[in-house]
Amino acid sequence: MLTPEAAVDRLEELYAQAARALTEAVDRYLRDRVPPTAGERAAFCYPLLRVTCHHVGSATRNRRAFAKFQHPGVYETTVTHPRHFRPYLLEQLRPLVEEYDAEIEVETSTLEIPYPYVIERIDEISRAGVSAAEMGIHFPKPELSLVGDEVADGQWQAGPGVVLPLALFDAIRVDYSLRRLVHYTGGDWRQAQKWILLTNYHRYVDEFVRWARARLAEDDTYLHLELPGGGRIDRDTSEEAAERIVASSPWHRFQMPAYHLVAAEGEGVTLINIGVGPSNAKNITDHLAVLRPDCWLMVGHCAGLRQSQQIGDYVLAHAYLRQDGILDELVPPEVPIPALAEVQVALQEAAAAVTGEAADSLKERLRTGTVVTNADRNWELRYTQESRRINLSRAVALDMESGTIAANGYRLRVPYGTLLCVSDNPLHGEIKLPGAANAFYERAVAQHLLIGLAALDLLRGRQDALHSRKLRSFDEPPFR
Repeated sequence: MLTPEAAVDRLEELYAQAARALTEAVDRYLRDRVPPTAGERAAFCYPLLRVTCHHVGSATRNRRAFAKFQHPGVYETTVTHPRHFRPYLLEQLRPLVEEYDAEIEVETSTLEIPYPYVIERIDEISRAGVSAAEMGIHFPKPELSLVGDEVADGQWQAGPGVVLPLALFDAIRVDYSLRRLVHYTGGDWRQAQKWILLTNYHRYVDEFVRWARARLAEDDTYLHLELPGGGRIDRDTSEEAAERIVASSPWHRFQMPAYHLVAAEGEGVTLINIGVGPSNAKNITDHLAVLRPDCWLMVGHCAGLRQSQQIGDYVLAHAYLRQDGILDELVPPEVPIPALAEVQVALQEAAAAVTGEAADSLKERLRTGTVVTNADRNWELRYTQESRRINLSRAVALDMESGTIAANGYRLRVPYGTLLCVSDNPLHGEIKLPGAANAFYERAVAQHLLIGLAALDLLRGRQDALHSRKLRSFDEPPFR
C-alpha cells in the first residue's frame, strides 16, 4: 500500500513518462512523418489514482468539508499535472489514510492525453505543414464527448459494484479548462493563486497593479506580479522598468485578462477582469474551478435600488435573485444559494477596517440584502415589468454577474462572496452619466478593491472554517 507521498511521487513519474513519450512521438512525426505504433500510443495515457475504503465508522461525522468517504467502496480518478497539484492531492489523501485506513494505488489508465494538452508548440506544428486533421489521425486529440461535469452536477449514476468517482473533475476535464484559462486570461494557468478577485472594470486592474507593486516592495511574502501576455515584475524590478512592463502588457488581446500576485504555495492573489455579463461569469468560473481555489469574490459595480442608498455605498449580498438564466438547467432558480457565514463576516470586518468607520456609521454605507442578477443591461427600459419581482424579493441592488458567480461557486464547491459598490441609482433619478461616473470611479475604486483584498487576507487565516459543508451534497466524491 502506498503512502500519500509515495502515491503522488508515482503519479508525477507516470505523468512525466507519458508526456515525454507523447512529445518525442510528435517531434519524430514532424521531422520524419513516422506515426506512433499502437504499442507506443499505449504510453500516452494519464496516470490513474485509486483509493479503496473498507469501512467508514465514525470518521464521517467529523466537521471537515472534504477528504471524507460517504460509504465504503473503490474510488478512482485520472490525474494531470500532479507536480503542480501535489499540495492539493496530499491535502486530500492524508486524512483518508489517517482516519479511514484507506488503501492507495497508482497505475497507468487507458485514457489517452490529447496532444495539444502537452504540446504547446501548436504554431510549430502548423509551420511544419501538418494540419490538425492529420495530427488527429495519428495522435490522441481532444474529444468533447469525454469532457463533462456529470459528477459535479449530480448526474453521474453509480450501479452496484461500479467504481466511484474520487474527485469532481477527471484529468481530461482539468486539462480542457487549463487550456481555456490560457486562452481567455492571457497567462500561464500555473501562476493562478488560490485566492481570486473577479471584477468587471479595468479601473480595478490599475489599482490592483499599483497595490501589488507596493506589496512586492514591502512584503517578502510575495514573489512577483505576473501580467497578461507573460510580463513579470519582480521585487528588484526598477520603477522605470515596471512602468514599461505594465504599459507594454497586451491585456487588450485577451477576453478576461488575469493578474497574479504570486506567493509560495499559491497563497497570493489573482485578479481577473471578467468583463460584463453572466455568460462571461459562468465561463471563467467553470474553468477556474478545476484549480480548486480556496475562494473567489466578486467586487464590481451595481445599481442601487433603495432611495436611501448613495453612489459609493456598498452592498454585501446575502441572497441572489437570479434572472440571468445562464445556469437554470444546472442549478434551477428555486434552489437557494446560501450565503457563507465565514465569507460574509470577513467582508464586513474588512469593510469596517478599510473605511475606518464604526459599526453604526458603516451601516449607513453598507447594506446587506438581496442582489438581482439580470442578463439585460438595459433592464431599466422594462422596469414596469421588472418592478414587481424586485419589490417581492426586497432587493437592494442589481448587477449582471454576482448571482452567476455565486451559483457556480455553489455548484462547483468553491467558496464565494459578493461585495458591490453602488455606481448609480436609476430608480431614483441617478443614472450613470459620464461625468458623475468618472468622479465616482476616482473616489471609490481604490477603497473597494482594498476591502476585497483585506477580506481575502482574513479568510486566508481562517481556512479551516472556510470550506463549508453547505457546499457538499449527500453523495459527494471524497476530494474537495
